This record gives sequence, structure tokens and C-alpha cells, in this order.
Amino acid sequence: MTFGKMAHIVLLSTVCMGGSAAFADPASTVTAARNSAVLKDLDFSNRQDFEDATRGFIAALDPAIITDDSGAPVFNQEQYRFLEGQAPDTANPSLWRQGQLNAIHGLFEVTDGIYQVRGYDLSNMTLVAGETGWIVIDPLISEETARAGLALANARLGARPVVAVIYSHSHADHFGGVRGVVDPERLAAGAVQIIAPSGFMEHATAENVMVGNVMTRRAAYMYGNVLEAGPEGQIGSGLGQTTSTGTVTLIPPNVTVFETGTELTVDGVPIVFQMANGSEAPSEFLFYFPEKKTLCLSEVTSHVMHNVYTPRGAKMRDALAWSKYINETILLFGDDVEVAFAGHHWPTWGNQRINAFLEGQRDIYRFIHDQTVRLANEGYGPVEIANMITLPDALARQFATRGYYGSLKHNAEAVYNFYLGWFDGNPANLDPLPPAESGARYVAYMGGADALLEKAQAAYAEGDYRWVAEVVDHLVSADPANTAARALQADALTQLGYQAESGPWRNFYLAGAKELRDGVVPTPAPRIGADVMATMTPENFFDFLAVHLNPEKAGDQALTFNFDFTDVDQHYVLSLKNAVLNNTEGAVAEEADASFALSRMAFGALLLKKATFQQLAEVGKVTFAGDPAALGALVSMMDTFDPWFPIVEPVR
Repeated sequence: MTFGKMAHIVLLSTVCMGGSAAFADPASTVTAARNSAVLKDLDFSNRQDFEDATRGFIAALDPAIITDDSGAPVFNQEQYRFLEGQAPDTANPSLWRQGQLNAIHGLFEVTDGIYQVRGYDLSNMTLVAGETGWIVIDPLISEETARAGLALANARLGARPVVAVIYSHSHADHFGGVRGVVDPERLAAGAVQIIAPSGFMEHATAENVMVGNVMTRRAAYMYGNVLEAGPEGQIGSGLGQTTSTGTVTLIPPNVTVFETGTELTVDGVPIVFQMANGSEAPSEFLFYFPEKKTLCLSEVTSHVMHNVYTPRGAKMRDALAWSKYINETILLFGDDVEVAFAGHHWPTWGNQRINAFLEGQRDIYRFIHDQTVRLANEGYGPVEIANMITLPDALARQFATRGYYGSLKHNAEAVYNFYLGWFDGNPANLDPLPPAESGARYVAYMGGADALLEKAQAAYAEGDYRWVAEVVDHLVSADPANTAARALQADALTQLGYQAESGPWRNFYLAGAKELRDGVVPTPAPRIGADVMATMTPENFFDFLAVHLNPEKAGDQALTFNFDFTDVDQHYVLSLKNAVLNNTEGAVAEEADASFALSRMAFGALLLKKATFQQLAEVGKVTFAGDPAALGALVSMMDTFDPWFPIVEPVR
């Protein structure tokens, strides 16, 4: 979530599972042939990953369905039983294989005293036996899934209290279930350590605040949450199967690690930390258990090529820094490590195999970085580079560096964007027409809708699906009501989805095809726990409010407010002028339209429309001076974001 993911919360980009019926379209002969060719390109007889993914199995949930208090499912691994068979023509065999591996679920022993719960959320939860209790690493996305995973471990390994939680990084799939494993009484008594890397709270609550609405919408595409799981629909995301839909929670850390080399002894277990901020997440560390010669790789490495840019939308990641962190890991721990595990996928055993895995992970990000920059310096643009760059065989034939989650093409474009931005230097691309207008002109230049469709249908028959998707998109943009255009576009996207090796690419293609056929169909969203809102800073709140301001509604009005946040003893001035909403910490305006004293929770309730000003004032949760109606006037200037805007046609 990245949830980087997911980080997916109204504020974090975690999204839901389930959805409507999958498409019934068969694979075309071209798609079937291309998928069949994959079987010859890769060594599918290599079963090492399957041996590793099942090694140390102890027990599994049966049935593998986790529900909330009302009995509604929040995660359903049973829906992926179809993956037990061979890959059909409607799925890339390489992605199908990855889905089979991710569908292996249960409680597993990693090494003496270290266990993992895998397959009950997008991510893994790891449990380390300390002297008196469990050290929990990355408690999944949802309170419900984390609680079920801990219960499974306690039932089979003996009940132990949770004495510490380690958040490996700031994406929601690695902290959201913390309330499912931490006893609130022990927490209040100071008996639970919550350990995180520097910058964790800032990024856990703020990384996706500004564009949370659009990220969440796009994440529903990326994780296939609008699709039914099946051979013609969603078969996983590559990183895991899908996200849970329970309650996302957050407990702030009480121990923060700032420097590589920091050593902590947690419940009698020595741990050495390596900082990796700005790799896969803006706040992240790896850590080593020297007594066990075991390394937690967090999400700096996974059994996939990860996203340098995530298609749900996020800031570009630094591929060069990412590769250098992994190189540092090899230097720090490579001589001694015998076991390595991570926040996703299965562990790796044996010093030689671990080092080979780390070298492949290091080199995939370094190769994408260096070759993209080389080609950019030779004058090529991002789309050209994405279609030119190819991996050397040594990397291309490693399953762990295949593009199941990221992809070589969009990662190359991400590196270009990281250094040079969206503009490729061609002045023709400096000020393009918006899609609806350019689409209408393209259609006219091609001789009208019927002529365009006739040519596109011929291209479809030849298996030229990328071109069909590109050209018919102009007609859909110009005339979204053209049912023939929507149908042909959906057919082309479906075939592209069937061929995709990347889980997110498959999900994007098939979700787009479904929207063209059925329109926008809302799906359930995760329930955000109150403590997530409580961790936001007042500045986060005000910045979040400011991006909702509609300048046409604001006009030339000017308003000033004082805010005293009583739970954190912070004072802010919020001022509206020039259709801009600024906030200033530590200031007090002598002449304000209104002044308020309230907690962050109360202010959050107002913003999210969970309570009215009058309701909060009546119960003493807010006091004021001046004219409180002025705040209502400000709120009336705010846009309400529709979380289910169209993606495959222009917003109108």
C-alpha cells in the first residue's frame, strides 16, 4: 500500500477485495499462442520456490476465510482454489505460477523461534519468540486478520503475550492490524514496545493524504478489487493475492531507530538494524538477528521486481538508492546470514542462495536505473526507453526478478520521471489537448467513428491489441456512449490482461474492460480505526482541507480562524485569502472571525462529517469565541470528492 501500497485508508491507499463477475471472454488464438510461448522461455521445472513456500508448515485456517464481528468476510483465501490447476489460455503462465505460490497459506516455522503467518492478507506477519512473549513483525493490514493469525499461532505454539511490535516500514499493510495483536491494558502499562524507523509517523499518516481519493480509486484497479477471482479475472497482485477489508488501526511507536548499526535487545533477543529510508518506502529499515543468523529484509526485497513507481499513484522511488541499500545489506550481513525472510512471500535458506537472491534484487533496480539514464542521455524519451530496454538473461530468467508486481516498462519510465519529470522535451507534448477534445479530432481525421472502428477491428483480428487500445481510446474519449467502441476497447483490454505477467497490469486491463462494459461499480472499502485519525497532525488536517477548496466558491472572500488543539497543546492560524487556505503553527491572530478549542479527534469528526459543530459543542468537545458560522461558510466552499469517478473515459 504502497497499500505503498496501500497504503492504500481514505488517507492510505489500502483497498478492498471481492467484486463483480469476471469476464467470460475466451483467450484469442493470438493470446493463447503468446501465453504458450512463455512456457518455453522460463524453467517451470524449477520447484525451489514451491519447496521454500511450503517448508516448515505447521497448520492452516480451515476454511481460510477471516470475518469481522458481523460475520462478513474481510479476507477469503478459499476463492483462489482455482489456481491448483494448470494455467489456462486466459492467464500468463508465469503470473499464474506466482499466484499459486502466493495462495500457499498457513503458519510456518522459519527457523528456531521465528514463525510466519502467510496468505491471510496481502502481507506476512512474523512472530519471534522472546524470553517472555511474542515480538510481532508487521501485523498485516487489518485488525481482524492480524488477530486471526496470532490466534492460529497461539493455538499451535502455545499462548504468549505480545511484548513488542516492529513496524518494518510506513505502508499500511505492515502496521494496520496492530490493534489485533496488542493488549490495550499491557500497552497502557508500558509493557509493549512499538519499534519503527525514523520518519514512520509522518509517512504512515501523511504520505497519501493529499491524493488519497484518487489513489484509492486507482488501487481498486491495481489490486483487481472490482473483479471476481478466477481464470478470467483476478488471480493475484504478484506481491500477494489481495488486500483485506477489515479495520485499519495504528499505534504510534514508542521506540524509534535512526541509524544503521543500532542494536536493541528486545525481550532478550538481540537485533541489529539497517536504515533504508527512501527505498521501497520513505520510512523503512531492515534488521538482523545475530544469534539466529536470520535477516528480516522488510520490503526492500521480495520475490518480484517491485515498483519503482506504483500504478495506483505515488511519488517516484529512488531506484539507485534502493540498489545501494541492498548492496549495503550484503556487506553488513552477507558473510554470516543463513536465513532471510521478508514482509511478503516466502523465506530463503542457505548463505549462498541468500546472497545470490540479494545480488539479483540489487542488480534489477541498478540495471533499470543505469540503462534508463543511459538511454535518456542519448536523447530517448520515456516511452521509447520503455520499449527499448531489455533485461540480460541472468536477470530475466530469475523468477524473483520477474515483473509480477512492478514491470520493466513502467519502472523505466519511473526512473526517467524521477530525474526529468513528465515532459520528454518534445514541444509537441508540452501543451496537449485534453482527451475529449483530442479524441474528437482524431476520430474526424480517421474518417469518423465507423471508419475508425473498421480499421481497429481489422487490427484486433491480427492480434494488435496495444494499438487497438490506443486508437479506440480516442473514440471512447470523444463519444463515451458509442457502445461499439466500448465493446471493442473492452475486448482489446481483456486480451492484454490475459497476456500480462504483472498482476497490477492484468488487473488494470481487466478492471478497465469491466468498467467499459458495466460502468462504474462501487466496491466496499476498509474501515478506518479512530486511532489512525488521532495520529494526524493539525498541519496534516489543514493541508487535507486546503486541497478541497473550490476557488470559484471561495471567490474573493477572506476569513481567519484561531485553533487551539487541546490534546497536543498546539496553536494554529487558518486563513483564507486569494482563494488559498494557509495554516501557520504557533501563531494567534488578534482579529479572527472565530476561535476554537478542540481535540484533533473532534476536528477530524467535523472534517469527515461524522459530527456537526453543534453536536460537539453541546457535549463540550469544542468551545469557541466569535462567529462559529464563519467556519460553516468555509466548509461550504469545499468540494466533496467522488471516490467512484470514471477512469476509462474522461470525467465530465
